[in-house]
Amino acid sequence: MESIWLIIVLIAAGAALCAYGFLIVPTQWLKLEHVQVRSAGLGIRVLQISDVHVEFTRISPRRLSRVIAQQQPDYICVTGDFTQKAKHLPKVKRYAEAIGAFGIPVFAVLGNHDYRLADSDRMTLISILQKAGFTVLLNESVFVDGKFQIVGIDDFGSRKSDPALAFAQVDPDKPALVITHDPNIVLYVQQEYRYLMSGHFHGMQFHVPPLFRFINKGPLAAIGIYKGLHRFKGRPFYISRGMGQTSPNARFLVCCEVTMHEL
Repeated sequence: MESIWLIIVLIAAGAALCAYGFLIVPTQWLKLEHVQVRSAGLGIRVLQISDVHVEFTRISPRRLSRVIAQQQPDYICVTGDFTQKAKHLPKVKRYAEAIGAFGIPVFAVLGNHDYRLADSDRMTLISILQKAGFTVLLNESVFVDGKFQIVGIDDFGSRKSDPALAFAQVDPDKPALVITHDPNIVLYVQQEYRYLMSGHFHGMQFHVPPLFRFINKGPLAAIGIYKGLHRFKGRPFYISRGMGQTSPNARFLVCCEVTMHEL
């Protein structure tokens, strides 16, 4: 009888170890991806941080700070999904302050989870980001250092995106870099841009290829486009795997990432 219990305990321990290795370790593994798209012609290095999801991420603010300090990007872009619950806003503040502490210009858009906040709480989120030095772009653009424009298109999945409004003040003779949360918007943007950064899909989070046949994440995911560098009508766009998760707080065969774009 004792030997049977020992076998049961060993099997349970082995199963727990496997579950930890396959489901939890990927959420702790932050990979710094490097992407070069010289054809963008901007001559800049942009660090993209996406899908922070502070209530679930296992990547600490200090770890983000180390990446920023080591890489010294020209600009930082955060492509949405900070939190969906007001009680986690103090934690967002810690991440925002860690990202903004270096004096590097930071630009951000909101994601679908941010739009699950009550209106007043979402305004508090935006205020937290702005006090940390972020420029939050909600269907608007900004001219940067006299060289190029950053266009922030609001979240497509939340029906907040308005490309025409976002590009309303864009000079067509100056290059434009687009940041947005949901990459499905690339199918609908008529305006010209040099490059687009997005997130939202978490690289599938549970990397089982048929998954997005059963979970509706829009037309891109349905045809197998859910991470990495792609082109649509000749225009390059990138989908980050993100650094946080939605529930359940696990990943399978896909790690977290932040991304250095050389454009």
